[in-house]
Amino acid sequence: MKAWRVHENGEPREVMRLDEIPTPEPGPGEVLLRVRAANVNFPDAMLCRGQYQVRPPLPFTPGVEMCGEVAALGEGVTGVATGTRVISQAALPGGAFAEYAVVPAAGLLPAPGALDDEEAAALYIGYQTGWFGLHRRAALRPGETLLVHAAAGGVGSAAVQLGKAAGATVIGVVGGPEKAKAAAALGADVVVDRTREDFVAVVKEVTGGRGANVVYDPVGGESYTRSTKCVAFEGRIVVVGFAGGTIPAPGLNHALVKNYSILGLHWGLYTRHDPVAVGQAHEEIAALAAEGLVKPLVSERLPLSAAADAVHRVAEGSTIGRLTLTP
Repeated sequence: MKAWRVHENGEPREVMRLDEIPTPEPGPGEVLLRVRAANVNFPDAMLCRGQYQVRPPLPFTPGVEMCGEVAALGEGVTGVATGTRVISQAALPGGAFAEYAVVPAAGLLPAPGALDDEEAAALYIGYQTGWFGLHRRAALRPGETLLVHAAAGGVGSAAVQLGKAAGATVIGVVGGPEKAKAAAALGADVVVDRTREDFVAVVKEVTGGRGANVVYDPVGGESYTRSTKCVAFEGRIVVVGFAGGTIPAPGLNHALVKNYSILGLHWGLYTRHDPVAVGQAHEEIAALAAEGLVKPLVSERLPLSAAADAVHRVAEGSTIGRLTLTP
């Protein structure tokens, strides 16, 4: 089978190589998936660089989530049949940027019928992260104001849709006019192009000076620092990642005097500590997809051969929504 592999760490375009390797076989408790579509994520670039919290042994295949079809069952696997369409995280070092991938059967989730393969491939990590961040960590309530950074990106676009579905007023921050159009199309009530406007001033104006009840921040750096200037009394800042490249140092004295919370979110820990909650969240997200309230924004559907370039572009932050790969 064809599979992209990283033989040494570095920039995606330089270290990803399309190889021909044997098709893997599922072991006990595993299934073999024929990859129907794989989603490209920022962590794929971090994996290539050796900067992710998980460092698979070299060589490895990147790609952390996919929509696939069950092609073969390992020993002891029950409750799933070959031919079933599912979504799954990858089991590194055998990632999703390949024609086939082996994954644990316990982690499979049904692919929503309302979404095509590429949309389903983009539903897992980003929407689960949004769901746990907004509901489990921040306890977002109807009528509250939600500020979403990188609102036209893969992670931010999911938070915009989930925030609207929860009854919040959503303010999306983006970088550039094309991304502003995308965020508005996703349903953001107010869109701020940070290259032209100060989002702090806009948030204060929209909320009558109260500030945002919840801040969803996958960017870090200056986005986080300035968000502390417009977070509401008893507001919650959800720290999702540092796509901007800079990890901020929170001023705990500021959190004390303004009475807001700083909440970390590492969604992957739920798959280990509370997998039942992951399944329940998927049921809720799939129901929203069936109602048309959430739908991953897939801006480009690319062939598997374009993977290295796609990962590099996502890492640069120049893309809108999701890029998917189809073998």
